[in-house]
Amino acid sequence: MVSVPLVLEYEAVLRRHAAELGLSEADVNDALDYICSISEERQIHYLWRPTLSDPNDEFVLELAVEAGCRYIVTHNVADFRGAERFGLAVVTPKQLLETGIDR
Repeated sequence: MVSVPLVLEYEAVLRRHAAELGLSEADVNDALDYICSISEERQIHYLWRPTLSDPNDEFVLELAVEAGCRYIVTHNVADFRGAERFGLAVVTPKQLLETGIDR
């Protein structure tokens, strides 16, 4: 699942942290190309706003709900309080890897 705002967010984060991750510009472009190639575009309609404490995270919640996701994986768990109202579990990457949560 992907939306244009989410791809732009991924791009901004990858470019901001590329040096510390040891990624070249080509690596970042390849990662973004890969994400786009395996993704399915989704439309979001801003139906539930406001739900979260950080308005910049609302589109991620809406995208997850629209796509029928069971989880949101983030280091920013606190800002996604309220996602459980939509049947979503919010977990950290570490929790996901440690518990082996099914897709």
